[in-house]
Formats: sequence, C-alpha cells, structure tokens
Amino acid sequence: MRAPISFHLFGLTLALLCTIYAEEQQAYVPPAPSIEVAVLKLDWHDAARDRHVPAKIYFPKEGAGPFPVVIFSHGLGGSRENYEYLGRHWAGCGYVSVHLQHIGSDESVWKDLPMAERGKSLQKAAANLSNALERPIDGQFALNQIEKLNADETSPLKGHLDLKAMAIAGHSFGGYTTLALAGQTFTLPFFQSKRYDEPRLKAAIQMSAPAPSIRRDLDGTFASIKIPVMHMTGTKDFLELLPQTTAADRRIPFDHMSQAETCLVIFNDGDHFVFSGREGLPGAAERKEQDAIFHRLICTSTTAFWDAYLKGDIATKKWLLEGGCEKLLGKEANFEHKAPAK
Repeated sequence: MRAPISFHLFGLTLALLCTIYAEEQQAYVPPAPSIEVAVLKLDWHDAARDRHVPAKIYFPKEGAGPFPVVIFSHGLGGSRENYEYLGRHWAGCGYVSVHLQHIGSDESVWKDLPMAERGKSLQKAAANLSNALERPIDGQFALNQIEKLNADETSPLKGHLDLKAMAIAGHSFGGYTTLALAGQTFTLPFFQSKRYDEPRLKAAIQMSAPAPSIRRDLDGTFASIKIPVMHMTGTKDFLELLPQTTAADRRIPFDHMSQAETCLVIFNDGDHFVFSGREGLPGAAERKEQDAIFHRLICTSTTAFWDAYLKGDIATKKWLLEGGCEKLLGKEANFEHKAPAK
C-alpha cells in the first residue's frame, strides 16, 4: 500500500520542481538596449494656440512593433536635445521616446543672455503662470500628433506606435508637467482648481517635481492621480535658483498619492542635476563617475517600470515591487512602494 503514496509524493515533488523551474525561467532580467535607434526631429505647430512644439523622437530602427510611447518633458531652461541618454536607452529597449520642447520655459530664456542675467530670466520664466498652463497642453497636443503619425503613410512610425500603451515622463518643471497630465489637482490663484484629464496615458515617471506651493489639502491634490507613478529624487535634490522645494519636500507627491500603485527612488547624495546631466556646471568633472552610475540605474529602473505598466509584464512587476529593484539600486538609492488604498 506504500507504493501509491510514494508515487503520489513523487508526483507532487516533480510538479513543485517544475513550477519553481518555470518561475525561474520567467524571472525578469532588466534589459540592456539591443535595438538600433533612429532619430526623427519634427517642428510641430499647434494652430489652435498658434504655438510651436518642437519634438525629437527616438525610436527602434528595427521591428514592426507596435511600440509603447513615452512623452518626455524637459526641465526649466532645457530643450528637446536634453536627456538623450534616456531617449536612446528606452528606444533601444523597444520604446518610442518623444522629447518635447516647451517654448517660454526652454533654453531660449537664457541662451543668448550674459551669464549675470540668466538666473533672473529663468526665475521669471518659472514664475510665469502661462508657462505652467501651456506645458500640459503641449503634452496633450503631442499625443494628438502621435496618433496622426501612426496613421501617416509618409511617416517611418506609421503603424508602429502602440496607442494603448502611452505614458508621460519628465524632470523638474517637466516633473510638474508629468504629474499634471497624470491627474494631479492644482490650486491656482484665487483658489481655483485645475486638473488635466488625459485618459490616453497609462503610467508616469516624474523626476524632481516641485512640491505644491499651496498645501491646504495634499491628500486631495494627489488623490486625483489614478495611474501608476514612479517618483525619483535625491537626498540633495534642492535647487538654489528656485528654493521653494527642499530635498525633503520632493517626496510629497509619493507620500500623498493613494489611488494608484506608486513607488519612490531616492538616490543617496543625488542632487537636482543627476537626472539631466550637468554639462557646463561647476563640479561636472568631479561628479562624472557618480553621475554615470546614477544614469545607469535610472535607465534600468525606469525601463523596468515601463515594462511592468506599459507592456503589462507580470514578472517585471513582481521584480519591481518585491525586492528586485531595491537589490539593483543597492547602496546607491532607497526604494519605497505603496499599493493603492482599498
């Protein structure tokens, strides 16, 4: 009578081993760029606003797709030429990265000015409410253009764009743009509320977004965000030019989000410029090696986030939220995660 029991136990053991083996085979490994990247520059014009929206698109040169799409918003004083390391990495991993240029808060506000006048000009651009209002609309306009490119017979992107897997990302002022399009509620002068509802976006990554200046109801401000968000900052993420957001304040969006999956990466000793680079800034040479390490980790962790929430990869999400990303970051950064409130 023992043989059947032994055979039964053997069968259970074999099934368990097969399950473990299958899980190991499906375990997520953060991808390295393996696809040749092509670049397309476009000078879009929004006739409804009589506004130019320049764009630089990084996309996989090989494969039919369709590829998920990420709209990227630069920081104050930046341009579509910035954050190339991210655009090329994401495109090399099978994404289309669309880098916008926001006229009025781009490089034009400082580039042709004497050094002594640049800071004041940047501060003026940051304080201009129209810049804050136009940036999210630039993003929505870009989404419209992406839909047109996907149907345009003359475009190299025709039929290659996954319109059901689109996301938004950005740094600093671009982090504001990102949270705005993700659904954050803003309190404008005279305590008016403003929210940009953009149902086409499925996920978001914001780096160093400024904290709200009006903090009457932070839970309500961020409860309107319904899509997964990855927040990124550093322990020294403070910008002297615009001192309203301290390094500690940078985690406010993560702490007060409650209605969607969210995670937070804080780079140890990371400042405001680890995400964009610091060409021409004091200390660039001394920080070059550490910044390269941070850039590698930013590329890897953000790609994992896109894989989890734009490609819907279950193994990736498990890796991201259950220790894989934390292990990857090691001593360079801390990782936190929150599930949506029930």
